[in-house]
Amino acid sequence: MCGIVGYVGPNDTVDALLGGLRRLEYRGYDSAGIAVLDERGGLAVRKRAGKLARLIELVEASPVAAGGTGIGHTRWATHGGPTDENAHPHLGDGGKLAVIHNGIIENFAELRAEVEAGGVELISETDTEVVAALLGLEVARLGDLERAFRAVVVRLHGTFTLLALHRDAPGTVVAARHNSPLVVGLGDGENFLGSDVAAFVAHTRRAVAVDEDNIAVITPDEVRITDFSGDPVEFAEFEVAWNADAAEKGGWPSFMAKEITEQPEAIANTVRGRIVGGTADGDGAADAAGGARVEIPELTELGDDTLRNIDRIVIIACGTASYAGQIGAYAIEQWARVPVEVQLSHEFRYRDPVLDERTAVISVSQSGETMDTLMAVKYAKDRGALSVSVCNTQSATIPRESDAAVYTHAGPEVAVASTKAFTAQIAALYLIGLHLGRVRGTLSDADAAAAIRAFDALPSAMAEAVETHEQIAQLAHWMADTRSVLFLGRHVGYPAALEGALKLKEIAYIHAEGFAAGELKHGPIALIDHGQPVFVLVPSPRKAPVMHSKVVSNIQEIRARGARVIAIVEKGDTAVLPYADDVIRLPLTDALFEPLVQVVPLQWFALELSTAKGLDVDQPRNLAKSVTVE
Repeated sequence: MCGIVGYVGPNDTVDALLGGLRRLEYRGYDSAGIAVLDERGGLAVRKRAGKLARLIELVEASPVAAGGTGIGHTRWATHGGPTDENAHPHLGDGGKLAVIHNGIIENFAELRAEVEAGGVELISETDTEVVAALLGLEVARLGDLERAFRAVVVRLHGTFTLLALHRDAPGTVVAARHNSPLVVGLGDGENFLGSDVAAFVAHTRRAVAVDEDNIAVITPDEVRITDFSGDPVEFAEFEVAWNADAAEKGGWPSFMAKEITEQPEAIANTVRGRIVGGTADGDGAADAAGGARVEIPELTELGDDTLRNIDRIVIIACGTASYAGQIGAYAIEQWARVPVEVQLSHEFRYRDPVLDERTAVISVSQSGETMDTLMAVKYAKDRGALSVSVCNTQSATIPRESDAAVYTHAGPEVAVASTKAFTAQIAALYLIGLHLGRVRGTLSDADAAAAIRAFDALPSAMAEAVETHEQIAQLAHWMADTRSVLFLGRHVGYPAALEGALKLKEIAYIHAEGFAAGELKHGPIALIDHGQPVFVLVPSPRKAPVMHSKVVSNIQEIRARGARVIAIVEKGDTAVLPYADDVIRLPLTDALFEPLVQVVPLQWFALELSTAKGLDVDQPRNLAKSVTVE
């Protein structure tokens, strides 16, 4: 889950590398480094433990001579702690060669023993330096960087994206990928490499996704891609759908704050073009012209017969995406009338799941590179299941490995703690449920019309939820010393409660737990003590009166035991007022759509509590945005 960037061309190499690393720092911020071939033919390396700012300070204090070839790296530590010695790039061939790496080399121990037996002295604890040493030995033997690179990568086990340059090959960077992301940026007289398009989107929006077990070689005027054997591979260009400004804070104090406020637009972009054929009328029935319907072109291409043949759906995801999957499962089952289960990707293939050609596996991943999810998708496909990806990143590995990809179009999400990607994933899963329900004949016209009206109103409802910020900020700052927070929800509110707790753990580093409200009396109520803060997601009394009354009873139970109750309710709900210490009011919406607005104040609460504690909201400790290793 490290960030990597490569550059060849006539412009300021250091500027291209540091700019790319700045936009990639969400992928890891334990250390950072660059290697540049300067105009005099020397190889200059600057690297330092800590965030990118420390590397920039080093470069300013010890400038690098101008050169047209370079690689850069920002690290999330795996092998070896975050120290200057363990920072990338690592050197080989007597300091003439530099290597950076994203992933884990599983057979590094035997390779380390081999290079050390050959007389190479290693100074770091990393698996990457072993690769640099091995590559240096192969360059010395073969006299050619590209041939040596091919000889090395076929010996590596695990996951890797590797970039390398050599003093004897100026104007050339070689790269390889195996179960780890790699993209090429196509410029005018310059070319780029990156772990994702953010590495180079400020310079070009023309990109190429490098496929599995391929090697890319870039020079200022050429891009060549081969397989590991050296055979040429054809590749297709795509255009990045956003520009560099979308990955900037734009005046906001943090990326997370910016991305919370972008959710109404992200939802609108996810829905756009997928509701077609008219509108629904006020009576909840299709209009005379045939009515609006949800149609996802990517699913239409699979064929209606294929979708009707599905008798079971498994949603696989990790972390926040798994909670989106849990919420989506309620809607898909209700509208498509097909059993849905949600499993964690990293557990899925180890439990020997029952899969066949009538099973659809829906993977959910913001980056499309989550390694556990990717391996689960490959496992499911090998067993004949239909695979559908819900993803936010163009031409990422998981959608390319899937039979169909439903993109969320939420735009770049830079903050490690996911916000707009989460709500866009829920929206995409709801759209899938409506598409399936229509094709399978299980969705009534009235239910379809009601859902489409809810989608139409959702961006404005999300915008109103965003406006709870000031109230939530005040509440969070009052609670700056809180050491534990609980979250309760029922039905679709339960996964939203889990997500609220996860956000707090991720960026405020305090104990937080989410519970199904009905489970209270089965154990969790023992945690309630005087002053214990509890967020309660209260279902609509209009749309879910039975669940609403039960949750109000839960509130009375915990209030009687001394809890401080923060109730998140829809406007007009007065039943909770006698029992809640704080009330957050949200706009009215359909019951299934409530978690999309309920989660917004929970996102703000995590952000503001983290801020009150003086923590880095965007770059929480020990975490990175995209988990590209198992």
